Amino acid sequence: MSDVAVRAFNDVLAGGFGIRNLRWPINVASLPIGRNCLCCSWCAILYNGIHRLLHRVPRLWEFHKVHHSVEQMGFAAHLRYHFMKTIVCRSIEYLPLAMIGFGIQDFILVCMYSPLAVGHLNHANIYLPLGPLKYIFNSPQMHIWHHSKELPKGSYGVNYGITLSLWDYLWGTVWMPRSGRDIELGFPGVEQYPHGFIGQVAEPFKSGKE
Repeated sequence: MSDVAVRAFNDVLAGGFGIRNLRWPINVASLPIGRNCLCCSWCAILYNGIHRLLHRVPRLWEFHKVHHSVEQMGFAAHLRYHFMKTIVCRSIEYLPLAMIGFGIQDFILVCMYSPLAVGHLNHANIYLPLGPLKYIFNSPQMHIWHHSKELPKGSYGVNYGITLSLWDYLWGTVWMPRSGRDIELGFPGVEQYPHGFIGQVAEPFKSGKE
């Protein structure tokens, strides 16, 4: 399955940009399992960057708004998202890994299932003190501020990590001014955002979006 994805990607590069035989000179399938774990870290780093793009790029933000239309936090909030977000995020995450031999089965298990489970936890609106580990791992009390309706002035978003908080601490995007348990969630104008499934799927595609 990884070869199919890589070949399709290479066909696009060859047809559209004249770039041929793009394949990284390493195959992780031949490496010890411990080194494969580094590829899992790649997913976490990539997702943090992709998550930033979802907030910064206006067109991508229109799709990501569906997730941020949640006004009451709970574990099921993690399942409110637009299908286009999955297409964009997972494609960007998987293609570089496929090009170094990371199998689709491993990707689904490690880079999709694991963040899904952790994402449910971090949207659960529970108190989960981590002590010093808070500088490495995300938590519900950290992630709820990512959904805050009011953000620091000039900021597109905060606390981007799902599994790891490390990158937010390194890049200075951590914001937790207080417990956050009863803060207002959403974004400016969320009250007028469609509440039904069909309405939320259609909203980003409406004409006039930038």
